[in-house]
Amino acid sequence: MKRFLLLLTLISSIGGASAQGLAGAAVSGVTGRIAGTILDSVTRKPVDYATIAVGRAGTAKSTNGAMTDERGSFKIDKISVGSYRITIAFLGYQTKIIDSVKTTPEKPDLNLGRILLSPNQKMLGEVVVTGTTPIVENKIDKLVYNAEQDVAIAGGNATDVLRKVPLLSVDFEGNVSLRGSQNVRVLINGKPSGSMANNMADALKAIPSDQIKNVEVITSPSAKYDAEGTSGIINIITKKNNLAGVSGSINAGVGTRQNSGNLNLNAKTGRLAVTANGGGFYSWPQTSTISFNRSSNNRSQVLSQTGKSESDRLAANGSIGADYDFNSFNSISSNIRLNGFNTKVDGSNINQNTFAGVPFTFTRLSNNSVEMNGFDWSSDYLHKFKKKDQQVSVAYQLTHSVQLNNYVTDFSNTMVDEYGDNNADNTENTIQLDYTHPFKKLTLETGVKGILRDIVSDNRTRNFNSSSNAFTPIASRTYIYDYNQDVYSAYATMGFTLAKKYGIRAGARYEATDIEGDARSVGTGVSPFSSSYYNLVPSVVISRTFKNFSSIKLSYNQRLQRPSLFYLNPFLNSSDIFNQSQGNPSLKPELSQNIEFNYSMFVKTTVVNASVFYRRTNDIIESFVIPISVTDPTTGNNVTGSKTTYRNVGNNNSIGFNFFGQINPVKLFTLRGNFNVFTYDINTNNSVSVTNANSGVQMLYNGFLMGTYAFPKGLTFETFLITNSPRRTAQGKNPSFNMWNLGLKKQILDKKASVGLTIIDPFNENKNFRQNISGTDFTQTSNFSLPFRSFGVSFSYRFGKMTMQAPGKKRGVTNDDLKQNEQATGNQ
Repeated sequence: MKRFLLLLTLISSIGGASAQGLAGAAVSGVTGRIAGTILDSVTRKPVDYATIAVGRAGTAKSTNGAMTDERGSFKIDKISVGSYRITIAFLGYQTKIIDSVKTTPEKPDLNLGRILLSPNQKMLGEVVVTGTTPIVENKIDKLVYNAEQDVAIAGGNATDVLRKVPLLSVDFEGNVSLRGSQNVRVLINGKPSGSMANNMADALKAIPSDQIKNVEVITSPSAKYDAEGTSGIINIITKKNNLAGVSGSINAGVGTRQNSGNLNLNAKTGRLAVTANGGGFYSWPQTSTISFNRSSNNRSQVLSQTGKSESDRLAANGSIGADYDFNSFNSISSNIRLNGFNTKVDGSNINQNTFAGVPFTFTRLSNNSVEMNGFDWSSDYLHKFKKKDQQVSVAYQLTHSVQLNNYVTDFSNTMVDEYGDNNADNTENTIQLDYTHPFKKLTLETGVKGILRDIVSDNRTRNFNSSSNAFTPIASRTYIYDYNQDVYSAYATMGFTLAKKYGIRAGARYEATDIEGDARSVGTGVSPFSSSYYNLVPSVVISRTFKNFSSIKLSYNQRLQRPSLFYLNPFLNSSDIFNQSQGNPSLKPELSQNIEFNYSMFVKTTVVNASVFYRRTNDIIESFVIPISVTDPTTGNNVTGSKTTYRNVGNNNSIGFNFFGQINPVKLFTLRGNFNVFTYDINTNNSVSVTNANSGVQMLYNGFLMGTYAFPKGLTFETFLITNSPRRTAQGKNPSFNMWNLGLKKQILDKKASVGLTIIDPFNENKNFRQNISGTDFTQTSNFSLPFRSFGVSFSYRFGKMTMQAPGKKRGVTNDDLKQNEQATGNQ
């Protein structure tokens, strides 16, 4: 708390200094805007798409300009004080010139009011100019995947979109990896979401794909970003248009496996812009089968299960935000985002176990549900100084989420039935100050930030008491656990260019973390603890540009990965008494060092992006199966079961190569491919023992191949194939994943609407996912089979005129300092 008060004092002092700087700034740097409305002189109706050109008075040269919207209105920003000549032109009308238009330091904003444009005697028809954005853009600091240009994602969710993003891979449970590492931070519009900290895989499935505009992948974040995310940052940008008037879109998809709907609305008038969207996702109930076998090395104990489960998922999210520009120097914005999902799994399993050569058989029925609801509210203020690119911003964000985990287990041939529930409440307050100051040859960025996290886990477990014929609490597993994590940070970065070809960006970030955890009840078996650690993480990027839009880049950075609620929650789920699961509140953060050399090239329609990288991660966090003593529900005897938890298993060294390419073999056909290959070389610590089969260097890979053909009259076809090798851990390997998609899209209603067809794995009704894990005293195998083939249709309609204005200012809180979960609930 002392650090937080110090942070507030520092922000207040810098804010005061900024205000003083504003008061003493030179008047010559003042900029404003010129606005007006163009009307037909005969009909008095607005003239949309008219061209407005601005130049200095007394000259015919234009230096700025705009186009009118559907109401005939225009607005031209960044107009310096002075006298101007305004030229108004449109096909079928006489060109109109207004000379000696003046703006002053006292009134930099000028509204010309209604301007009448006279038609020519012979009116000409409208001319419509349209353009498209490439699906993949390779920028100097990130790679951008423009999802709204993809024809085969309609009716899906964010998981379907991320599977097509270069450098990324997504397994069958929805776990996202960047260059083979799941230690990645996912942001929504540059901001964190509480839903991601609880269960990232389910949170991504709650976002309809039609709501996503593009996805940014940042592999070498500067010190301005939080140090979290050892492999990088993924930023999902939702649709938001800078349009005058009202515009939006409606999207819907219905399929044999999943359904979705989404509505986007944008309204802009003058200096106020409002954006709202809402959407939902529902998967039809699906039946999956599972087989499981674990045996001790001497075969004295064998646990075998076969069963099936029915699951369904319902998710929804929505947001509303507003931006207001007071003038050219000051603006505010506020946004609230609501999210929620619910997953239910009802299963029946037949257990055939052998203890000391004696077989036992019983049936276990279970009901599991996971529900999450939360919101993220953020507000920020941006002040631009009169010196170009000099600015200061202050941002605040409140994140709150509640996750409910419940299970009920009913055993046959026994009275040992059990149910448990966990209420995990996560509240996060963030305040952030950023300042940018351009010097003659370099730009300095600096800032401070404070994050206060408070997690409360309310655990309640009961079993059936045959004496009282009622369920009674299990004292050691009924308690409230408090976990507090405070992070305070400061950063500074410098960027400059040498000889117009070399770019250098260097900086460092200092982060201090305080952690406390304690159970409110005694005898819980969960020990209180406290920890503090301090990290100075540097980052350096050196780039060199060449002709034909090609460049090379060498980067080095250190990154940090703190465990999130998903990994920390001490709630013990024993719905399957022989296979329990529990978080670990004593986890330490991961710390990685990353070196990357990248080459990129863009010539006409050919794109190449290739990288080699090295990443060393200390105290890597992985799921870990450990033996525990449990009571056999059929005999009452103590036998050996297992508990899946999380541990800092050791240090991992990874060397890898990534290639992304795009070509157009023929004019209307585009072919894209992405391939990653990397090593897994774990050196376990003394507290972790692994078998020889799991040691040594392991080679892993993932990739995709995508082809798109644009037929005449707005018809587009796409095919998409992905493959992922099994993911290795210190104890074995998790399932591989492959998928084939087909998509067809047709534009209708003057390109304002489209209909589409999507097919997923047409020749595979079900997919099998096999896992192999081994310890020093056991071997475990499992096979999970779930429905996969699906057919879906989609519809999209866009309304409102696309009169683009200046892009919005980048602002707001960016929390990217938590390791997010690697497991979902087993549904595609």
